[in-house]
Amino acid sequence: MVKKNETEKSRSTFRKSRRRHRVLRYVLLTLAFLLVAGTAYGFFEYHKLKPANHFNNLQAVGSTKNNSKVKNYKEKAGVFNVLLIGSDARKGNTASHTDSMVLIHADLNNHTYNMLSIPRDTRVYMQGYGHTKLTSVQYISQVKHGTKKGIVDAVTAVSNLTGVPIHYYAETNYWGLQYMVDALGGIEMNLPFKVTLTHAWYSRNQGKTFAPGVQKLSGEMVTELCHERYSLPGTDYGRQQLQQAALIGIAKKVMQPSNVTRLPALSRSLSKFLIATNMSTEDMVSVGLGVKGDFHPEEQIKYRQVKGRGVKMYDDLLKANNSQIILDQTELQATIKKYFSN
Repeated sequence: MVKKNETEKSRSTFRKSRRRHRVLRYVLLTLAFLLVAGTAYGFFEYHKLKPANHFNNLQAVGSTKNNSKVKNYKEKAGVFNVLLIGSDARKGNTASHTDSMVLIHADLNNHTYNMLSIPRDTRVYMQGYGHTKLTSVQYISQVKHGTKKGIVDAVTAVSNLTGVPIHYYAETNYWGLQYMVDALGGIEMNLPFKVTLTHAWYSRNQGKTFAPGVQKLSGEMVTELCHERYSLPGTDYGRQQLQQAALIGIAKKVMQPSNVTRLPALSRSLSKFLIATNMSTEDMVSVGLGVKGDFHPEEQIKYRQVKGRGVKMYDDLLKANNSQIILDQTELQATIKKYFSN
């Protein structure tokens, strides 16, 4: 158990960091980060933080007042939506492009976690500018209005696209993912297909090939795999499958009894994993209480995909034609209704 003075320091740190900058393409792994924090702070009063009590009457992030689909969304206690953001943020940069976005519908009552990856080049509407790629929304807004506004605008764009309110966001980047995996001593990823690194972050890894099946990997290799797309079937859609494999691998490692002693130290190091999040310590604890003792990632994490078509279209933000992805609206609406609505 974390010592009292360490606990008070951690609480203070989290309160100050609620407005801070957080599977990069590795967004998915943030779910595991939340599990780490929740488990480590498990001494909080259970009844108060019981998911059905804590996750109730939640406020949506961003402006969705003009979206009739969001207005008609029925809230349910113990259920929330979180957007995991993977950015290409470099050290020292104040603005970054969105590389990956994963919408998670977490039902802590039924222990189900439906996930929908949204391709970075998806065509979305940005208030005040018009239609552009999803990857550009956060960057432009951060350049013009600051770090937090950029995240909120990206969340709003996804909320308007999907028609569901988003209550929380969490953003990570390349180094955050790498640090997390290494802190756990590496993970196992079950690769669904052969992967060749064609645009590695580190030149020493360029051209490395990984066979399908279970691979034991370091943080560096996990991030390289989650960054790859050009050698994969379906490019971005193939990358999404690798992100799912990474999330399951890290979630399984976190839940191993041998890692219990690492959790307090990991929870105090969340700032190394998360660039930004609006989740409080109490939110994270409640998530931990919700999954504790009944978390089976391979059965409970369900990964959904919505196909889209690549087209050349005019980008209102960039004032030029570029390649964009138009998601199939019929399939998107059906997926949202079945798996992301109460």
